[in-house]
Amino acid sequence: MAQKKLAWGYTTGTCAQAATKAAMQMLFTGEQADHIQVGLPNGEMLTLELYDIKIAYAAQEDRLPSSVSCAVKKDSGDDPDITDGVLVYSKVQRTKGRERVLRGGQGIGQVTKPGLEQPIGSPAINQVPRKMILQEVGEACEEAGYSGGIEVEISIPDGERLARKTFNPRLGITGGLSILGTSGRVEPMSEQALIDTIRLEIQVRMAGGSRHLVIAPGNYGLTFLRDAYGIEEKAVIKCSNYIGQTLDMASEQGCKGILVAGHIGKLIKVAGGIMNTHSRWADCRMEILASAALRAGLSGKQSRRLLEAMTTDDALAMISDGERRMVMEQVMGQIQRYLEYRAGEEMETGAVVFSNVYGILGKTDLADDLLRKAVADLEQDGKK
Repeated sequence: MAQKKLAWGYTTGTCAQAATKAAMQMLFTGEQADHIQVGLPNGEMLTLELYDIKIAYAAQEDRLPSSVSCAVKKDSGDDPDITDGVLVYSKVQRTKGRERVLRGGQGIGQVTKPGLEQPIGSPAINQVPRKMILQEVGEACEEAGYSGGIEVEISIPDGERLARKTFNPRLGITGGLSILGTSGRVEPMSEQALIDTIRLEIQVRMAGGSRHLVIAPGNYGLTFLRDAYGIEEKAVIKCSNYIGQTLDMASEQGCKGILVAGHIGKLIKVAGGIMNTHSRWADCRMEILASAALRAGLSGKQSRRLLEAMTTDDALAMISDGERRMVMEQVMGQIQRYLEYRAGEEMETGAVVFSNVYGILGKTDLADDLLRKAVADLEQDGKK
């Protein structure tokens, strides 16, 4: 059976752009609209429905409104997105002077840390949506022959509550959601959105003064780092399956050292040079473990037994404590080799591998030093 094609949606940036265009149109015509057509940054045209239109007049006898507010409902398509269905509002009003100002209203986050697209104190409205919103304002003013000032306020009434479930608090965006988007579209199940989030978190850390980072693929690693070393989740970059790309992005941002902490079920793949650890790209866990067993001096019969195991913990249970230590020495050496190969000479790398059954299984030579440096960077950043 053919796989159903997933539906794409549109970003909060597109919603803010469309609501602004509609509000500007109504501000200069006084005529209420129920739909608006906008051009996306990638050139596509999109027609969207308008909600909760409010038109205000400064005086009863005025022919044209003094302010207009309306909303567009976010549609994330088949992409799982916490903002799906929220109303994104734009309120526009004439002001004295000639300045055109974009503000963040209720539910829009405020930038509190360096390293993000906008300066500290600015509303979390990213560069492309900001450009598209102000472009709609400029085009509407030009068409109407208006040269006065305009204030645009973007808001998401439920944004502050929803933002608590996002990466925003970790990134230094407080009080609400971000207005995001580059193409204007939400691609379903997009990996790029997650990679972009990892890149942004690295940028924030670098801007805060950190030069050494701790990364973990998932919640197992976060829990391990907290329990074993007392490192809180907010101090760790969660890299999901994208270990190689996280190393690349950290190197590009000037990172001097990275410690990777993870469960053997994930990091055993790195010992085989696999830098995207998702099972759909590669598995080979038992093959890599069996190869390490052979290099450690275990017999061919013992090593072949590991190939039959369903999980890495099951495989480790098949050998003695001493054999396990020898096998993990080989695994850690291979992990270090491939981390160094991917990171290059400018960035130190290390790894800590653990098991929920056996605890810490292995550490590379630089692991403890990198952890100490990463913690020191975080403490120094906290003093600023």
